[in-house]
Amino acid sequence: MSSEKSRYYEVCKGFNGLDKVLLRDPRGSSAEVYLYGGHVTSWKNDHGEELLFLSSKATFKPPKAIRGGIPICFPQFSCHGNLDRHGFARNRFWAIDDHPPPFPTNTSNKAFVDLILKPSEEEMKIWPHSFEFRLRVALGPGGDLMLTSRIRNTNTDGKPFSFTFAYHTYFSVSDICEVRVEGLETLDYLDNLQKKKRFTEQGDALTFESEVDKMYLSTPTKIAIIDHEKKRTYVLRKDGLPDAVVWNPWDKKAKAMADFGDNEYKHMVCVEAAAIEKPITLKPGEEWKGRLELSIVPSSYCSGQLDPRRVLQCS
Repeated sequence: MSSEKSRYYEVCKGFNGLDKVLLRDPRGSSAEVYLYGGHVTSWKNDHGEELLFLSSKATFKPPKAIRGGIPICFPQFSCHGNLDRHGFARNRFWAIDDHPPPFPTNTSNKAFVDLILKPSEEEMKIWPHSFEFRLRVALGPGGDLMLTSRIRNTNTDGKPFSFTFAYHTYFSVSDICEVRVEGLETLDYLDNLQKKKRFTEQGDALTFESEVDKMYLSTPTKIAIIDHEKKRTYVLRKDGLPDAVVWNPWDKKAKAMADFGDNEYKHMVCVEAAAIEKPITLKPGEEWKGRLELSIVPSSYCSGQLDPRRVLQCS
């Protein structure tokens, strides 16, 4: 590795001796990516503040998935199919891809890593399709975190395949009762707590007073998550991912999860860029791309209230 690249990129050991890649920006922001699951487990701003939620009870013990960060759900989201919940990409070992195909990218992003997942014989038994899943995780000069997935059908039998997908992002928040999600108002959603019944979102913003598990359809490319107490706003930008899942387990489900602290639901919210309602279908040789960009901005006040519309309207 060149000394130039080593300033931005380091492979080291994480929990339980699992390999991880540390991405660093000279201004102080950082990200960590475990090869197990191709899983981003940390994203810190230039003050060293952690922006992603990772459960204190997360187990880094394959084959169990890591609770928190950004799990990748592929080739199936949740139970939308016959595979295990959320598919297998999040509990397989990925490889570093030293020679990825040409990648239209922002040349100012020097802190990045390319990972690749190909099916093993084990996967072929449960999902009999040949594919190449390439993932680039990049840290921008301003501390933005970017994930780009490229999935290609490499079947030689001429058969297409279909899949659903999500970046299951866990955001760290100070108090879930003080959080608002903007950009989903007036949209249709399927409520997983009511047997996927279809509703239309009401009100100005999504707030949290109890368990939430909703899949919003035909969502905008930009969603804002406002943390009132921290006076900061996460901005989620997405491309190729029409749906958005919002989830918080609340107290009863939190206590029922072995790898989740009883009160940790207060300090997290999942807002997930996804393609679920209409599965992606690829013919042999075809490639799909899904991109997620996360950034953080100070929240602005207007008459004593946060004004997230300014965030959503600006570039």
